[in-house]
Amino acid sequence: MTSAHAAEPVLFDWFEYKGHDATLEQPLKPGQYRNPILTGFYPDPSITRAGDRYYLVNSTFTYYPGIPVFESRDLVHWTQVGNVIDRPSQLDFDGLGMSRGVFAPTIEYHDGTFYVLNTSVDAGGNFIATAKNPAGPWSDPIWLKSIDGIDPALFFDDGKIYLINNDAPEGKPLYEGHRAIWMTELAPDTLQPIGPRKVLINGGMDLSEKPIWIEGPHLHKRDGWYYLVCAEDGTGPQHSQVVARSRSIWGPYTPYEHNPILTQRDLPDDRPDPITNAGHADIVEATDGTWWAVFLGSRNYGVTHYNTGRETYLLPVTWKDGWPTILAHGTRIPQVVDGPSFMQRDATQAPLSGNFTWRDEFDKPTLDTAWLFARVPKQAWADLRSHAGKLSIQPLAEGLDTLRNPSFLARRQQHLAFEASTALAIPAAGGTEAGMAAFQNEKHWFAYTVQRTRDGVQLTLRKRQGEATTTLATTTLPAKAKNITLKVQGDGGQYAFAYDIGSGWQWSKQDVDGTVLSTDVAGGFIGATVGPYARITQEQ
Repeated sequence: MTSAHAAEPVLFDWFEYKGHDATLEQPLKPGQYRNPILTGFYPDPSITRAGDRYYLVNSTFTYYPGIPVFESRDLVHWTQVGNVIDRPSQLDFDGLGMSRGVFAPTIEYHDGTFYVLNTSVDAGGNFIATAKNPAGPWSDPIWLKSIDGIDPALFFDDGKIYLINNDAPEGKPLYEGHRAIWMTELAPDTLQPIGPRKVLINGGMDLSEKPIWIEGPHLHKRDGWYYLVCAEDGTGPQHSQVVARSRSIWGPYTPYEHNPILTQRDLPDDRPDPITNAGHADIVEATDGTWWAVFLGSRNYGVTHYNTGRETYLLPVTWKDGWPTILAHGTRIPQVVDGPSFMQRDATQAPLSGNFTWRDEFDKPTLDTAWLFARVPKQAWADLRSHAGKLSIQPLAEGLDTLRNPSFLARRQQHLAFEASTALAIPAAGGTEAGMAAFQNEKHWFAYTVQRTRDGVQLTLRKRQGEATTTLATTTLPAKAKNITLKVQGDGGQYAFAYDIGSGWQWSKQDVDGTVLSTDVAGGFIGATVGPYARITQEQ
């Protein structure tokens, strides 16, 4: 008998994802673009400009590679060029839930160097990474051991470097969610704090109203004013964006009398096709002098549910009387928007926005940037080289409920209405299950897998919700079956699972409650993913 780690690899022929949301079918006129600009789990966007190029980063929590770096010439059409966290030596997320790890990043560019700041929650704290090329390589984390809190950002002004971030207020918090925005100067050579650390904003724009979770701070300078732009009221339905300004970088900062400058909380809960959670914005001045904001939002169904997580949106910034506004009060976030004057007219936003079909034939030497691992892999179990034109997964003993790295390759669910399918060779020996997973976190997922048994081939659909794992369907297939195609289909909170062994699609289960993959049910800050999965179930 061989040991479990010597199990034969599972071979996947291809993977296909199709998205077809009705709200993404709205026609576009020339010069218009579609929101979200990054669909699916792309939260906490930050943006900077270097010359005529724009760069954007998102949080990835305990997914790996971490912190994708996107590049664009026009703010609308984006290409992922790298990841800040792309070496296992940089961070380790073992033992953490999926919504810990890499929180909201900030990207800045100054004098030929790119800077990304981040908080690795429960895995090191605040750090800075630097690169000359945004595609990498990025440095190992430069840890800011003396800076607590989250959401660090940099600001360069008059030869000095300033660090701002969210942290606990001075003294005892006055209420739950009472936070503050702090600033300190950094030494240019070491990027470590020097001098005093001071509170710029205590609690929020109006402490008497007990605002919660002032966070995501960014400083900008325009016409002699320093603008402190922050998120307020938590990354949920009450989320908002606020702004204050000062003639001095150290303050005092005066709040804008017409705050918030972005929110959706003042709209009816029962509105059709709602976009919620809007906030955590970052703004950038474009090459033509216009200003634009990227921010997060969620496309809900059933009022509160959203499986696609928090996504990235783009809107123009309007300046009036020296103050910026992203969206007027009581206005719905538009999904079709007039683009920048310099927007490419003949480019497509797919596969980051809109409806599309995306297919991976596994015929390239390295994995597509769309693929993610749940936590940092400790061994190379996903291989595209050993079997030409196939994804070879060396199954691990870890299941989807592990706090380590399971042999699950994850792709973001980007649409409320979608299909994902894959074809694989049924493992020849017992003791290995293989197929697909639809995953939210270690306690909220579906596993749709085949495994050889004495009676033939067992096809099983399992659901995990909280502490309970339930078998939703089992089918015994002929022992002679060698290959199988699996499909998961979703439409809002209704999911369905089907298979084909050569005689057409057969449903294993329809009308499955897919709200288990919704962020509001599962908790945390991420969205659903789907992809190939394999696991050793016993020694072989």
